[in-house]
Amino acid sequence: MSRIPVIEMFGPTIQGEGAVIGVKTMFVRTYGCDYRCSWCDSAFTWDGSAKDKVKMLTPQEVLSGLLALAGENFDCVTISGGNPALIGEAMGEFIRLLHERGIQAAIETQGSWWQEWFSEVDVLTISPKPPSSGMETDWDRLDEIMDRVRKDGRANYSLKVVVFDLTDYDYARKVHFRYPGVPLFLQPGNDNVTEEGNISGRLLARLEWLFQQVIADPQMNRARVLPQLHALVWHNKRGK
Repeated sequence: MSRIPVIEMFGPTIQGEGAVIGVKTMFVRTYGCDYRCSWCDSAFTWDGSAKDKVKMLTPQEVLSGLLALAGENFDCVTISGGNPALIGEAMGEFIRLLHERGIQAAIETQGSWWQEWFSEVDVLTISPKPPSSGMETDWDRLDEIMDRVRKDGRANYSLKVVVFDLTDYDYARKVHFRYPGVPLFLQPGNDNVTEEGNISGRLLARLEWLFQQVIADPQMNRARVLPQLHALVWHNKRGK
């Protein structure tokens, strides 16, 4: 039976970003990523530093683990990574198990890999990475994925771009112009994911800066600027 590489499960907590911001959710974080973003806030999912924590679980074992943590106190599961889109049929089966219990599945991926189970996801966030990440977007691949999601017509999908500087902001504009009918969420980047203590002042200053960029830009009237709520409240703590 195919399995899912799970590095952590936690919750219930509150989703801090994207289209389901503010929703109570459980988190399943998968191991492995095809990107190496310079500012990644979950590098432990791919850099080998926590490889001993990875468990290869069947879809039913993942569901059982969530129920053991929270009982019936949730009806949404956020699947992140790493890049969960690297996982094939096992992830599709896990999403089907969630749906059998009336639980929604929300997934974020960078738009570098397609899976047939994308059409089964309730909330699909595609988050291409801007220049500050050190990664280069394969626009042909992203075009293909966005076109397939659009033609399928079943998934509630949106785009999200993390913005650290004006170069990233220009990249976000390019994404918006390239896919004008798709909801776009902008999020200020956290440039120190290991800082201890209260980082909310720093994050709010970055949020205000991003507000001002969008307010002054007539081409970004439909872009939605959101904070990372969990970072404002729980700062850089893991498992929140």
